[in-house]
Amino acid sequence: QTEQTPNPATIKFIPGHPVMAQGSVEFKSAEDAVKSPLAIRLFRIDDVASLFLASDFVSVTRTAESDWSFLKPQVLAAIMEHYLSGLPVIEDYEISADRGIESELVMQIRELLETRVRPAVARDGGDIDFVKFEDGIVWLHMKGACAGCPSSAATLKIGIENMLKHYVPEVKSVEQYSDI
Repeated sequence: QTEQTPNPATIKFIPGHPVMAQGSVEFKSAEDAVKSPLAIRLFRIDDVASLFLASDFVSVTRTAESDWSFLKPQVLAAIMEHYLSGLPVIEDYEISADRGIESELVMQIRELLETRVRPAVARDGGDIDFVKFEDGIVWLHMKGACAGCPSSAATLKIGIENMLKHYVPEVKSVEQYSDI
């Protein structure tokens, strides 16, 4: 199955099999994908720009020059071939559960993001990571379809910021964190 996302360059592919047992991972290039047989297979397709793997879906972002009418069948076939191969999605991948001691405010922010925001952005083929809470500013990292989506700024400011300010008055603003 596939679903459109708010980002026209990204489609959400739902293989009907678990993709990630826990967490999510984003690959911005083939070089980043060395630990993922699925990602390696998908990056072999011309015009695949980036990938995002979550619990039950794969978001694929195409290059600007490409067309989904040609790319979509190739991606579907590659995902099917991967699951028939019996290879793992990710090899030797660990997600650290140790976040250290967090303030009650940070725990409340994380809980709101996990229960109210993450499911909504997952429906659109993306994910959101909490980076830090500093001087009243919540820093978030948008991944998958959300990373390059034209409406991601509105999602952050109108949706997430207003919701967090409502439940956590100490939040002054929400900003996009970029690791670039």
